[in-house]
Amino acid sequence: QVQLVESGGGLVQAGGSLRLSCAASGRTVSTYTIAWFRQAPGKEREFGAVITWNGGRSYYADSVKGRLTISRDNAKNTVYLQMNSLKPEDTAVYYCAAKGEIFMSLPRSSSRSAYDYWGQGTQVTVSS
Repeated sequence: QVQLVESGGGLVQAGGSLRLSCAASGRTVSTYTIAWFRQAPGKEREFGAVITWNGGRSYYADSVKGRLTISRDNAKNTVYLQMNSLKPEDTAVYYCAAKGEIFMSLPRSSSRSAYDYWGQGTQVTVSS
């Protein structure tokens, strides 16, 4: 069993930055694909970014490409999401998710149903 805990969310002004962390416990996730999703009020949870087991590949939703960067430190069992040039429309609860496969191609890796483990989420609020 894998437990995921997100942290790093908060309130930031438009144009600012945040770095989210997703810390895994229960077992090592060094061979897992990890993704970030987000859910804004009244909207469905949507894909943001995904990274393969060794960080060799990453993919992003068009809405965040160029502003968000996903990375991982397998020695710390942690995945990060660096968020720059934040916009009010980035306001959402951000979730990390894990799947016990080293690589998943798109579009499967952007699908919520592909992931077995989820964190509880961290709130990101971007003020205008």
